[in-house]
Amino acid sequence: MNDYLKEQFVYLTTTGRKTGLAREIEIWFVEREGHLYILAEHGYKAHWVRNVVANPSVTIRLAKRRWIAGGRVLDPDADAELYADVRELARQKYGWGDGLPVEFRLGQEI
Repeated sequence: MNDYLKEQFVYLTTTGRKTGLAREIEIWFVEREGHLYILAEHGYKAHWVRNVVANPSVTIRLAKRRWIAGGRVLDPDADAELYADVRELARQKYGWGDGLPVEFRLGQEI
């Protein structure tokens, strides 16, 4: 495992769907097969989730590294196994895993 994956938080920067401004949050994450996953406690009510749906191009900062990434909300039916796996990984890492999983595929490091 890469050392940076031992971090507790990831910094996610989305583009505000109304303002077009960069919006950064610090949030828990898990990793599975090279992709990062964040659980949205409030599902589609979370502003960052709405921003990802409107514009899936984001920036991920983890430890001292940064990437351009693409995000997508997992579908509970089409992604059923992955959906459950990600929630279980979060339970193992943080003791909580009840949110809406959002997947981030890391692209170019910047």
